[in-house]
Amino acid sequence: MYQLDIILKKGNNLAIRDRTGTSDPYVKFKIAGKEVFRSKTIHKNLNPVWDERVSLLVETLREPLYVKVFDYDFGLQDDFMGSAYLYLESLEHQRMLDVTLDLKDPQYPENYLGTLELAVTLSPKEGDIKDATMLLRRNWKRSSKFQYQSMRLSDVHRKAQLWRGIVSISLIEGHGLQPMDANGRSDPYVKFRMGHQKYKSKTIPKTLNPQWREQFDFNMYDEQGGFVDITVWDKDAGKKDDFMGRCTIDLSVLSKEHTHRLDVSLEEGEGMLVLLVTLTASAAVSISDLSVNMLDDPQERRQITQRYSLWRSFHNLKDVGVVQVKVIRAEGLMAADVTGKSDPFCVVELSNDRLQTHTVYKNLNPEWNKVFTFNVKDIHSVLEVTVYDEDRDRSADFLGKVAIPLLNIQNGERKAYALKSKELTGPTKGVIFLEIDVIFNAVKAGLRTLIPIEQKYIEEEPKVSKQLLLQNFNRMRRCIMFLINTGCYINSCFEWDSPQRSICAFVLFIIVVWNFELYMIPLALLLPLAWNYILIASGKDTRQDVVTMEDLLEDEDEDFDKDDKDSERKGFMNKLYAIQDVCISVQNALDEVASYGERIKNTFNWTVPFLSWLAIVALGLATITIYFIPLRYIVLAWGVNKFTKKLRDPYTIDNNELLDFLSRVPSDVQVVQYRELKLDPNPSPNKRKKNNLG
Repeated sequence: MYQLDIILKKGNNLAIRDRTGTSDPYVKFKIAGKEVFRSKTIHKNLNPVWDERVSLLVETLREPLYVKVFDYDFGLQDDFMGSAYLYLESLEHQRMLDVTLDLKDPQYPENYLGTLELAVTLSPKEGDIKDATMLLRRNWKRSSKFQYQSMRLSDVHRKAQLWRGIVSISLIEGHGLQPMDANGRSDPYVKFRMGHQKYKSKTIPKTLNPQWREQFDFNMYDEQGGFVDITVWDKDAGKKDDFMGRCTIDLSVLSKEHTHRLDVSLEEGEGMLVLLVTLTASAAVSISDLSVNMLDDPQERRQITQRYSLWRSFHNLKDVGVVQVKVIRAEGLMAADVTGKSDPFCVVELSNDRLQTHTVYKNLNPEWNKVFTFNVKDIHSVLEVTVYDEDRDRSADFLGKVAIPLLNIQNGERKAYALKSKELTGPTKGVIFLEIDVIFNAVKAGLRTLIPIEQKYIEEEPKVSKQLLLQNFNRMRRCIMFLINTGCYINSCFEWDSPQRSICAFVLFIIVVWNFELYMIPLALLLPLAWNYILIASGKDTRQDVVTMEDLLEDEDEDFDKDDKDSERKGFMNKLYAIQDVCISVQNALDEVASYGERIKNTFNWTVPFLSWLAIVALGLATITIYFIPLRYIVLAWGVNKFTKKLRDPYTIDNNELLDFLSRVPSDVQVVQYRELKLDPNPSPNKRKKNNLG
């Protein structure tokens, strides 16, 4: 253990970042990726004098002190002014050294960005951290002024490392914003500020009802929550942006570990913003978190099971069930930092609910031991668990992801899931250990299947992709080829290519037509379901098409990596972007048609047994209904229901029950994405050593 005493003296000839020819500089110190000190801001000065002191406890001298200078910019992203490294191994012990650091931009190292002057003293410490802390306190009491500064800097240091939680804000949309342009429209964007943390959304041009669908994370230092200040601006090219309104979110009134939808009206302006706000991830997470959860208590588990029993099937139909996720640990993660380590944290999402763990710094095998609980609104939802690497100066880096349909979960099983790529089509490095419990009411879940699926607010915008366009075309072609092959097979019966098959088909045709009744249509649809169920029960796999789709995705990933490079050289992408909207429409249309064809197939293939059983129940009821009730009565009842639906409930959402049902059945691409990767049960020693090294 070492004590590092630093005096931040002043800066000389710093870089100009403001239009006035000056800057508002402040300095950050970081060790091993963690911010350990932040200076005050000196406004409008290129030769600032800070004269601030800080004392740090350093565990190893191999990690250099990373010094970064920024220009403070209210309401916008702070501008980078240069950085430098102070290598602690080169310092002489127990002697104050004057150090001058030359500031550089890593992207343009030849540029001169000024210098910083420091006084540094490095002292080895014996004993434990407690003794070192007592010694620091004695040193701090030498002067009242130095004591005041150290108290303030100690508080900054504490906040930088021991933040209390995370505020996750999803900016969804705006309604009825104030027109600021001559054409009666605006180009709105939003600024968020919480303490010294700031974010800015993208600009949506020419609209008063923008759709942003962006997500931002803030570190929460105040135990009570604090406030988030939000301002809306109109982008004005060449001029100063126009102010459109402001609002404030009081985090102290929001419950933690829960996603809140807020419709916030703008002050000093017009309209409102729609936000999703989640407070989560207390920094004081420990192993005790795993013991404080409701489903491990037999009495509470029994109460929850009774709450979702069949006897309460028609009580509060929207409350389908509950899912509890234990995020235990991860192993062998990808190294995202230059030091060969990562700062991983985990995000757990279910539909529009999003919760997040704390960050474990400098670790490729983190332990979170965090429990999350979600209310289940749709049993066909998919639980997404994503691991990121924290980087406070820019957006988090993706490390891996798994997607787990709730119906595939085995309750109470502690399981290792191999992490996948962002598209969920291939493996990436690392394994995450989860334990998940789902309790739900089957009747409520079945009824929920027949109403529209909940729209997810935060999704990636569609982009033009040659790979995705041809992938959807191939999927569409496979569906069409299936129909063509089926037609050729039926036509071959009329051509008598196989006399035995033609005779059987002719006899079957005579019998069916002579005895046909309307109820036989749903009865006939039950036959492939029953046949595939028998094949699955006998051990035969009827879902070979999914394997073909998995191979197709993998082959295209390899082929198009090369194709994309060639396309960039030839300028193909420039031409493709010129017709971006048309390509996206065609791409999405192909995907939708192919997906519905695959979903119909997967219904009969028992890809999701719950849905296949639901189809059997529905077809069975349809068969019995048509058999006993004349067709005219059924059509009359259907017509009366359709004509009077809006009269009975003016706010009802018109829907198609069949399409709503099919929307819950996964397509072949989704089956591949949700499929678990096989883990290597006995990795070789060399491979295990390689994983540990990251």
